[in-house]
Amino acid sequence: MTPADDAFGSSAPGEHRVDDFELPGTPDGFDRLWNPHRLAYVSRGQHQVKDRDSCPFCAAPQRDDADSLIIARGTTCFVVMNVYPYNPGHLLVCPYRHVPDYTDLTVEETTEFARLTQIGMTALRSSGRPAGFNLGMNQGTAGGAGIAAHLHQHIVPRWNGDGNFLPIIAQTKNITASLDQLHATLHAVWDEAAAEFDRKQTDRDSAPAPGRGD
Repeated sequence: MTPADDAFGSSAPGEHRVDDFELPGTPDGFDRLWNPHRLAYVSRGQHQVKDRDSCPFCAAPQRDDADSLIIARGTTCFVVMNVYPYNPGHLLVCPYRHVPDYTDLTVEETTEFARLTQIGMTALRSSGRPAGFNLGMNQGTAGGAGIAAHLHQHIVPRWNGDGNFLPIIAQTKNITASLDQLHATLHAVWDEAAAEFDRKQTDRDSAPAPGRGD
């Protein structure tokens, strides 16, 4: 399965889409990749977050899951979709507390932060079957954090061949499904993915430790 399958894709193979409007313009042989939702990021960027009141990661949990694109809520952390995804299904794991650094997390937050990351990988594997993942946290503006004021970890699903010429030459990613479609898919499989992950943990805990006799 590839990013073009199921909810991680868009058109059926060979489907040709046109609009019904006869508007002025001269066909030039080029396709257009429209990303108007990125205007807010381009025009405001890092400086839009000055405190908790202007932080999207603090605002998201105050809205319902569909409006905020939240996939799962834990006790101390939550999982939300990245509205500027590198690939379809790009998730962010965030603490509810407005803290900038990984070392600011409590032991309880760190444990749930890791668990939600692992369940996120499980959910993405079951729904999109990626070939791999990139996991990571960019700390501080010098470290490349898009919003440095509120800690967040990226879960980026990867498929063979997803690093084509568009991001290299045109600095553009082609996302093959809408955020609403991906949110609905991942939200629906999350509980099952969490149960699967917990079953694996129980099986590991009950298995004999290597090198130990009865």
